[in-house]
Amino acid sequence: MKKFLRQLLLFLSPIFLLAIPLDYGLSKLLRQSHQYPGELEVWNDIYNSDANCDFAIYGSSRAWVQIDPEIIGDSLKGIAHNFGVDGHNFQLEYLRHLELLRKNKKPKAIIFSVDIFTLQKRKDLYQLEQFLPFMLWNKNIKKYTSSYKGFTSTDYYVPLLRYAGKYEALNTCIKLLIKGRTAEKYRNHGYRPENSKWNDDLAEAKRQQEHYIVNFDTASIHLFEQFIQECKADNISLILVYAPEYIEGQTYISNRSDVINLYRSFSEKFNLPFYDYSNDSICLDKNLFYNSMHLNKTGAERFSSKLAHDINNYPNATLLK
Repeated sequence: MKKFLRQLLLFLSPIFLLAIPLDYGLSKLLRQSHQYPGELEVWNDIYNSDANCDFAIYGSSRAWVQIDPEIIGDSLKGIAHNFGVDGHNFQLEYLRHLELLRKNKKPKAIIFSVDIFTLQKRKDLYQLEQFLPFMLWNKNIKKYTSSYKGFTSTDYYVPLLRYAGKYEALNTCIKLLIKGRTAEKYRNHGYRPENSKWNDDLAEAKRQQEHYIVNFDTASIHLFEQFIQECKADNISLILVYAPEYIEGQTYISNRSDVINLYRSFSEKFNLPFYDYSNDSICLDKNLFYNSMHLNKTGAERFSSKLAHDINNYPNATLLK
């Protein structure tokens, strides 16, 4: 038996050693892609230590398409960067936070765009290809992605294995190898506004179900409280923001008040500023949205300016020092 294992090890060793440079090459190619959409660019900024900033903007797509870091930075007199994660809740937003602190200097303030999905948890690992170039032997990525349907436990440890069956990612690598990468980035400091007019997303959602009910994830709530306490311990100012939603979309969420009250309870318990724009005039103007939950470019610029002004006028003068 021992002889067989030694022979097997001798047979597999060259394959394993060859897999490491192939894995590195594929990952290096994929990191040049602007897909998923622009998530790889944000991860690259983090892992290349190019994401140092004074003001970090967190959240989902309601962060990265709605909060302009240039407007925030100019108004607050510092460098701002948007780290919004498309289609994910706090589990993955917290992962990005951990990797940011591990590879870059800590920001002095975090502007966190919370919403109805922040403290829910989806079953699938949405756009899992964005993790392919960075996940090998990465403990944080394994810890916060392995509970989703997507990767197997061996994918985090065995070179090349996670690329098996990832045809879209492999096709992207081939195209990049042949044509090279485009110089223009998809996002600008993590931000990309959507210059579109109103679409039918809300009407389609109403056709599928009369109302949407937010199902809170207990583990995400506990992790969010832990995150708040860690920010306090690290002397990072945390600002909670509930961005505008079109008024008809607000009434579609049957327990929306429970969501707002939960964030308000965090604000009161931990003495955090909480800017809730649910009743702002922006919410009444459909021309500023491309769907009920996302502002278009014009709306995002107006909201970013309003948010920066409100933060600047926060009564606690030490908030951003």
